[in-house]
Amino acid sequence: MNNTPAITGLILAGGRGSRMGGIDKGLQNFRGLPLALQTLMRLQLQSLPLQEILINANRNLSAYESLGVPVWPDSIDGYAGPLAGFLTGLERCETPLMLTVPCDTPLFPLDLAERLYKAMEAQDADLAMAAAPEADGTVRPQPVFCLLKTELLESLVKFTQGGGRKIDAWTGQHRCAIVPFDQAGDSAYAFANANTLAELQQLESL
Repeated sequence: MNNTPAITGLILAGGRGSRMGGIDKGLQNFRGLPLALQTLMRLQLQSLPLQEILINANRNLSAYESLGVPVWPDSIDGYAGPLAGFLTGLERCETPLMLTVPCDTPLFPLDLAERLYKAMEAQDADLAMAAAPEADGTVRPQPVFCLLKTELLESLVKFTQGGGRKIDAWTGQHRCAIVPFDQAGDSAYAFANANTLAELQQLESL
């Protein structure tokens, strides 16, 4: 993996947290530390090292800044969803590739970047997306776990300026490698996310 291009990690913490009663999800504690910090530490431990890590947040910016990495709010107004975070990250990203992860999935795989990158290379894709088994056993894409070529910025600007907000509608315009994390040794909980405080407590007990 010596000729791997540099990768920037982007933590998506810009949501409304509406299913948690509107609280700032990334600042909720998980095993004694804020979720965003757990996510940051997991990005720092990736088997394929990241060159830089950014956080996308829309409130409590100083709390996020205290984690020690650059924090950028959405460049689109009104909590426009994960694609607004993608756009903010791509606008700030200085490396050829950017890895996105949400702040509410603290057990994501430590080889996430490496496996997405290998699939992107092997399939000559513009982006690679993780897929994971859901409760019913179906392996479904997890579009917020995405490795993107930074050159996709222009396409995303065009898509969002035209009012587009759905991740799948945008990624569907590009060559996308889907990477299933359902191999032997993959944790069944790697992509379990906490939308409610009850789910967060459930995750803590795993």
